[in-house]
Amino acid sequence: MLNLFTVLAAATTDATANPLSSMTMLIPTILVIVAFWFILIRPQRKKEKQDAEMRKNVQIGDQIVSAGGIVGIIVKLEENTVVIETGNDRSKLRLRRWAISENLSIKEEAAAKAVSKKEGKSKEEEVGIEK
Repeated sequence: MLNLFTVLAAATTDATANPLSSMTMLIPTILVIVAFWFILIRPQRKKEKQDAEMRKNVQIGDQIVSAGGIVGIIVKLEENTVVIETGNDRSKLRLRRWAISENLSIKEEAAAKAVSKKEGKSKEEEVGIEK
């Protein structure tokens, strides 16, 4: 029992006598926190900002997907809600803005621009080959 107390006393006096050893224990903890920030927290916040911007910029006529998987076209915008039209029978649903998970119209426009750029480059290459 006496040996245990002497070992503990020596360990505590050694740690208090050398402040550098406490810093060496603190550095890995700080590095783990910084790593978590850059790997998990920062990308999540960036994604949340993009989603909030997308929800704020929806317009009448955009095709959206709700968080529950309902696909529809926006027919009316209000401050916190949107009214969408779904299906062939033109049934209307009112959703909260936070429930919008995707704006398909923006994705289709981006895909069309990418295809037109690709076609434009290929036409230029064809012209270059013909010359």
